[in-house]
Amino acid sequence: MANLNKVFLMGNLTKDPEKRVTRGDNAVVHFTVACNRGYVDRSTGEKKESVSFVPIVVWGNQAENCAKYLTKGSPVFIEGRLANRSWETSSGERRTRIEVVAQSIQFLRRAPQSGYQAPVESPADDIVKEPPENPSEDEVPF
Repeated sequence: MANLNKVFLMGNLTKDPEKRVTRGDNAVVHFTVACNRGYVDRSTGEKKESVSFVPIVVWGNQAENCAKYLTKGSPVFIEGRLANRSWETSSGERRTRIEVVAQSIQFLRRAPQSGYQAPVESPADDIVKEPPENPSEDEVPF
């Protein structure tokens, strides 16, 4: 039987990324993404919203970029896989956590201190324009 472990998330960071370096000199960043879901309560017809807080782990060069460019509130799109991590606390308790190991991260907007804002597309940009009926040779792209 085939297996699939793939996660796509879009949300905002709940706090600044925490960067660490392993003994092998690999960068690793941890942060949490808040993913909102809007829905309508069937019994009352009232609009409601729920939030899921998802722990994210990023390794290597992507981790360096996340630590450099992301801050609390930064919107991101993450593609990754689920991973189960377990450890023992100093008091001897066994703990387990499911987290997303990011394989690809898209910054949807740069951190506010950079002064860069991603362009906002207007709804008119989604409209497909029909080509002219009889284009001149200057209008033909090939």
